[in-house]
Amino acid sequence: MDDVVVIGAGIGGLTLGLMLTEKGIPVRLYEAAERISPIGVGISILPHASQQLCDLGLREALTRAGIVAQESCFYTRFGQLVHKEPLGLYAGYDVPQVQVHRGDLQALLLEAFVARAGEGRVITGHRCVRVEDGADHAVAHFVDPEGRALPPVTGRAVIAADGIHSVVRAQLFPAEGGPIYSGVNMWRGISRWKPFLTGASYVRAGWLSLGKMVIYPIRDNIDGKGTQLINWVAEIETPEHNQQDWNRRGRLSDFIGAFEDWHFDFLDVPAMIRAADAVLEYPMVDKDPLPQWSFGRLTLLGDAAHPMYPRGSNGAGQAILDARALADALAEFADVPEALQAYERARLAATARVVETNRTTPPDVILKIVHERSGDRPFERLEDIVSPEELAAVSNNYKKVAGYDRSMLRRGA
Repeated sequence: MDDVVVIGAGIGGLTLGLMLTEKGIPVRLYEAAERISPIGVGISILPHASQQLCDLGLREALTRAGIVAQESCFYTRFGQLVHKEPLGLYAGYDVPQVQVHRGDLQALLLEAFVARAGEGRVITGHRCVRVEDGADHAVAHFVDPEGRALPPVTGRAVIAADGIHSVVRAQLFPAEGGPIYSGVNMWRGISRWKPFLTGASYVRAGWLSLGKMVIYPIRDNIDGKGTQLINWVAEIETPEHNQQDWNRRGRLSDFIGAFEDWHFDFLDVPAMIRAADAVLEYPMVDKDPLPQWSFGRLTLLGDAAHPMYPRGSNGAGQAILDARALADALAEFADVPEALQAYERARLAATARVVETNRTTPPDVILKIVHERSGDRPFERLEDIVSPEELAAVSNNYKKVAGYDRSMLRRGA
């Protein structure tokens, strides 16, 4: 009963497990899947989240697993550069910004957690169906993969890190409804491709009404010949979407037409797309910010607390920041409900601002500005339609909202 019970062994849950173990707080993670296997595609670990993982002693493992990002570049659909800025170490941060396969990040977190917390503290095949709050304990109820009831689990707190379809969130807010569709559908894939630009560039191009791409490498030299794994996301405004599921297969014919003429001088986009082993389809969705997360000894973390549009490369990062705030609060306050309230005070409003900013002015608004002011035509001089300072201000404002402006992060990591 002294254990903290964490529902979900994804990025947020595993990071919380590591941070609680670091504090000497016993923790057990319960995962619905029968085994933890690499799912998903690429994610970007921004400096605020990288700082936390580096503080856990994972810097070498993180940079070995992914690509240390050098620059962020924005292009029109005609391949014209509109904005470029350095990233991570190349922008003067003390920690790297890392582009990595979600499965690789989850694997290194799992390995570190098992090594530090011991065997038997990640329990798979447990799907949470209900939680209870008590005066001196909390209880999580589970079923096995066949739906058979498993013995309930009691802990000093139950933390729901069970994603956008969180059973716990639905129990706490039964009238909320499902995720809110943005009007943008996404197709995602990973292609084996030769390096482009610096070999560590994060590229956004086009705009949503006609087709937008996000493209970046996540694994280097996979064949001994310099080939990389390239993560890409195609985004198009569309009124229809399917139920969100990171493993839903997509059809190339549904979206490739928007990108057929994207032959940039540094990358043949349609050829890269066609080189993918598989295409996954996923609607861009989020949920409105909640009025509270914590109820006695129960609370939410990560996507269970604040699902957001993936327009700022920030979902996993905010879950990692949640984990730090929650671990610190549980270490500081002997009273668990008081600790969970302190965690909520630290993170609820901050993440609500990120959710709202991802809807209105994420970094890719840079592309919208140029698209609209150019009339979706090639320009002769960018300065004739927008100043570089205005575009840089969009990016810099997002860094402040999301918490990774360089002046906001402590030095000396």
